[in-house]
Amino acid sequence: MQLFLTGSPTRKGESRFTEDNGLLAGVKAVLPPVSRVLLVSAAPDDREFSDSVLESMGECIRNSGIAVSSIVMLDRRNAADAAALVRDADFVVLCGGHVPTQNRFFHEIGLREIMQGYDGVVMGCSAGSMNCADIVYSHPEFPGESVDPSYRRWLRGLGLTTRNLVPHYDQVRGVVLDDRRLFEDIVFPDSWDHAFYTFPDGGFISSCDGREVLHGLAWEISGGQMRQICSENQTFSFMNVIFISPHFPRTYSHFCAGLKANGANVLGIADAPWHELGEELKSSLTEYYKVDNLEDYGEVYKAVAWFAHKYGKIDWIESNNEYWLEQDARLRTDFNVTTGVKSDGIAAFRSKAEMKKYYALGGIPTARQVRGSQGESAVRAFVKKTGYPVIAKPEDGMGASGTFKLCSDAELETWLREHGGQLGGFVVEEFVTGLLVSYDAIINSKGEPVFENNTIFPTPIMEIVHANLETCYWTNKTVPAKLAAIGRRTVKAFGVKSRFVHLEFFQLDRDREGLGKKGDYVGLEVNMRPPGGYTPDMMDFAHSTDVYKIWADMVVFDEARKPQGEQFFCAYAGRRDSKTYKHSHEEVMSRYGAEMCMAERVPAALSDDLCDMAYIARFREKKDIERFFAFVCE
Repeated sequence: MQLFLTGSPTRKGESRFTEDNGLLAGVKAVLPPVSRVLLVSAAPDDREFSDSVLESMGECIRNSGIAVSSIVMLDRRNAADAAALVRDADFVVLCGGHVPTQNRFFHEIGLREIMQGYDGVVMGCSAGSMNCADIVYSHPEFPGESVDPSYRRWLRGLGLTTRNLVPHYDQVRGVVLDDRRLFEDIVFPDSWDHAFYTFPDGGFISSCDGREVLHGLAWEISGGQMRQICSENQTFSFMNVIFISPHFPRTYSHFCAGLKANGANVLGIADAPWHELGEELKSSLTEYYKVDNLEDYGEVYKAVAWFAHKYGKIDWIESNNEYWLEQDARLRTDFNVTTGVKSDGIAAFRSKAEMKKYYALGGIPTARQVRGSQGESAVRAFVKKTGYPVIAKPEDGMGASGTFKLCSDAELETWLREHGGQLGGFVVEEFVTGLLVSYDAIINSKGEPVFENNTIFPTPIMEIVHANLETCYWTNKTVPAKLAAIGRRTVKAFGVKSRFVHLEFFQLDRDREGLGKKGDYVGLEVNMRPPGGYTPDMMDFAHSTDVYKIWADMVVFDEARKPQGEQFFCAYAGRRDSKTYKHSHEEVMSRYGAEMCMAERVPAALSDDLCDMAYIARFREKKDIERFFAFVCE
């Protein structure tokens, strides 16, 4: 199906399809030499109105140089023949009028079902375009509707698009209805968690094989604001974004919500049943494809191929999850998606040995390292040179899993004996003492940060997991200038573009030869994903913003459009069920209720790192952080 969504296909005072923005040429290009035209009325019981529309639209079509063999109006008189009339038509025009009235008629004749599989050309005009949406936004139009509590602004439409239109921009921008401004007092408030598109007559949205393009001067209304997204004689292409495993972690539904608010088709792939997805995620996905096993590449490949067939070229494939990093890259390679890392570049982000090469390119100091694949004698020689302790960790791994701190010859020999068969999968590094910090950033397509953050981890996750300690860390108000500089240099060295990154550094606690002086930063690890757990939420609380939306802005617009507000320190304190604490949950909430941003149970899959109960609070003064940690964890 080729779909054209217009306010009106004509400019005011003209009786032919406009040539502006390529509308007439686009319609003619997809019609047969001689067309059978079916008009669908928006006032099916008003014969006089339907007949006048038949006459005027027929004249308009002929004046446009479109050859026709027949033009028929579908209204109440021939409603019983709706299926046959649609089947026999080459060009279906959904006429303008009152949205709810037309919507009722569509349902009465089963037009949504009739249109399934239709492979001709469809044009919507005003109400007809609005009713093409899956869920129709029917803003009040007649006096009394805006204050009528029974008036329904959301209706089920034909399901031919997900776009909600507010047509006839020039005519309706200043309309006042029931003493309320249509835009500022009605449409803007309705745009929270929704995106509406408005443009003057002569502009339109085209859709071919699922690929939607906006033509001409247009604005997007979302989040209570309106911004121009396209100019006259220009186009704006709506993106097709595939999000892998959007249901885990649970907060990743916010990424999808941000994409939807920015007008993207959000196409989800996961192995969870639909009913297990959260309501925010369900409402954010244009379509969901369930696979039996997300680790079965063949299944996931078929899902991506299905979306590409239905929606056209895929613009973005992402999971924002390190576990799926290699699969994401493979999918981008196989489907030629150029907005992310492909298979030939993934080693730099996954292999802890390969990372060293890129750190060196950027002149970023890192701990010395030896690959286990060089053999036991090489490992022993390395340890003799660096001294104890040393860290043995998987070359391709995530977090602290499988990481060992070795403090003596006896511990080294035991580790070598236990891992001799898998030694090639490990690296051994000298142990660097200092404060573990992160440089977190959202990077645009030019390799520039559009958002930056700094988080402090006073106790490394490895020690927390191995010793069953409480998890306590915090997000800074600002990023120290030296950390921002080395973070940006690391981004450049690794060639990072169009990603959310979590880069880990040690801030040295003493001068170390070959690494730097006390207070300098040493590269530890790059993670081409957002920080784990609740840290993105902590960024929101610390910077009074929405990093999920900033990421979505980067994807769609290549810039940040969500501002930051007042800055805070945001602290995380985790408790373990296996321990008894001096202060009860009620006492914690009573003491810190005013500062508390979040207090909830941690999912079992994250509890090793983050404990079983999470308390997140924000403070204006840094000195309050340690007091918070002490009270919660005592």
